[in-house]
Amino acid sequence: METRALVETALTDALGEPDARASVTFLGTDRIEVLRFVGGAPRPQVRYATLGMSDAPMADPTAVLADPDRGPRAELLLTLRPVAGTPVDQVLRALTVLAAGPQVEGVVVAPGASLDLGEPLWPGAPFTSVLVGAPDPVPDLPLPAPADPVRFLPLLPMTPHEAAWKRARGADALQERWTASGTDLRDPRRASAV
Repeated sequence: METRALVETALTDALGEPDARASVTFLGTDRIEVLRFVGGAPRPQVRYATLGMSDAPMADPTAVLADPDRGPRAELLLTLRPVAGTPVDQVLRALTVLAAGPQVEGVVVAPGASLDLGEPLWPGAPFTSVLVGAPDPVPDLPLPAPADPVRFLPLLPMTPHEAAWKRARGADALQERWTASGTDLRDPRRASAV
């Protein structure tokens, strides 16, 4: 079974059936899909998950040859609360851009990293970048040897001020700041915590 099918099964096992999907293909890259999962309890939320980023392992950009089997693999998850009048579904293009980064730019996406779009995640969003969090709520997906497992990495939207705070003090300091201020990272209209 190909990696994409295994990943989709892992996502539906953990999050339920997706209620929508979209896909984008950038010149010179494989197709990246985004699945949308809607949950209602205890508070409504929408989860967006990429599909296709893990088709190939991420390679160290300094490596002379990329190993076609070994290397970290990941998919991205973004969780938001739906708010009337906020076009969060337009985040799909931003997610595909972030998921194509390893193929296009040769970056390795891992917890603690910042990914910056340089533009709002969706029209009118106060966020232009994300912090890559530790895997949760979807467990790692083992793949047949010699392939590394697929990790499902949550994306935490950052305002420009929060991104600057993270660059100056580190990911742990920003997450501590969010916790101390009671920041709801799923609120698509939230104010900066710094």
